[in-house]
Amino acid sequence: MPDTPDVLAGVLSADPAHRVRAVGNLYRLLLDRDGLFPATAPAALVLAALLDDPRTLAEDRWERRPGRRPLRAELLNWLASFADIARRGVEDGIDSARDPAAARAARPALRARVAVFCEDDDPRVREAALAATALLLADPALAPSAPRYAPAVRALLATSPDSYHRWIARERLAAWGEDVADLVAAEEGRRAALARAQAEDPFGEDQERAVRWLAEQREDTAALEPAGLGHGDRTVPAPQDPPGPAPEPPVAVPGSMAGYRGPWRLARAEERAEWTFTPYVGVGPLHFGMTLDEITTALGEHPAASSHTHDGTHRRLESADFTTSGIRALFRDDRLGCVAVNALGGPQVRLDGAPLTGCAPSRVEDWLVHRTERTRPGSLRYSPAGDPVFAGLGLAIRGQRAGDLVLTRPLFLHHDWLDLWHALPAAEWNHP
Repeated sequence: MPDTPDVLAGVLSADPAHRVRAVGNLYRLLLDRDGLFPATAPAALVLAALLDDPRTLAEDRWERRPGRRPLRAELLNWLASFADIARRGVEDGIDSARDPAAARAARPALRARVAVFCEDDDPRVREAALAATALLLADPALAPSAPRYAPAVRALLATSPDSYHRWIARERLAAWGEDVADLVAAEEGRRAALARAQAEDPFGEDQERAVRWLAEQREDTAALEPAGLGHGDRTVPAPQDPPGPAPEPPVAVPGSMAGYRGPWRLARAEERAEWTFTPYVGVGPLHFGMTLDEITTALGEHPAASSHTHDGTHRRLESADFTTSGIRALFRDDRLGCVAVNALGGPQVRLDGAPLTGCAPSRVEDWLVHRTERTRPGSLRYSPAGDPVFAGLGLAIRGQRAGDLVLTRPLFLHHDWLDLWHALPAAEWNHP
């Protein structure tokens, strides 16, 4: 992994892909649910100093949020996550061995830099700056400034499409002694309505009403927080064991007999590459946001086939098949958003040591459902085609024919690819 100075230098890189990767590394290398590292506070001060650089106006898709937004807004969102962790204590899960004193000492300087953007012309920048400022005001020395920002926090953050920002509004306003009963009720109503719409039979007579309701909702642009980083009423209910014993972990189907070279040849375990994945970051050597050239370099292989869409005069890459590696890369705006692993010969990707590639679909689904419902209740959904999608993992399990068998073809998804029905191109739906 790169060193902190290299990451900070990459934030303002002229290469968009390098910028996206650098911002992703800010989260991976410098923020941790159990505390902050020695390099984190100095890095936060450097990033705050970069906020007024014109290069931060460049827009892109960032690893941890759907949609496009300026680099400036994403750096402010990172500073909000920094301030969120800095304000917490041992009772909130901070490792006592990681003293947050340096991070807390940096808050006055950070607040002075960040607050300037609370009145920015770009609403995305303005909202991110307000979120970071509200969390920085957890510093007792800065608390007298809270009344100045409370009206904007209620008016802007509390109505944000970003569920993390809405939580910040409720948590901070309550800490400042304001009544948040209406905000809590509104959030509960939003969750209940979403649950009702998602529960509708997609093929039933209420489909139109459910789809219409969902279309009217603004996209939740919340950042993914590290696993286990809880936020009061923003968290899911306490994990409970689903009824019945835990199913046995799945096992990969044995490969084809030695010497078999037919069209349905199934790779043996020793022939498959072993990959790991990080939810919403990437799988194996691939990271979401990569370009085709970067993927080609990472895999050491050129695509055997690709497909494109045409948007007026623009030709956009849709998919690329890497047959030697056994994966299909799927793109949006020419950036990697989904990796589909071929069941017959793709890499073996494991979760808690259990294989996900080339297994009996029912075994994988049962095991994942039990595991997911214990740790992230309510995060399971199904596509209209019946594919289970595990939102907490950024993972979907599709079936792929292997002669007389159907085996698992795992899909590793970026944030805005969870709606398989609309996100996956025809090339993937039509895969045999």
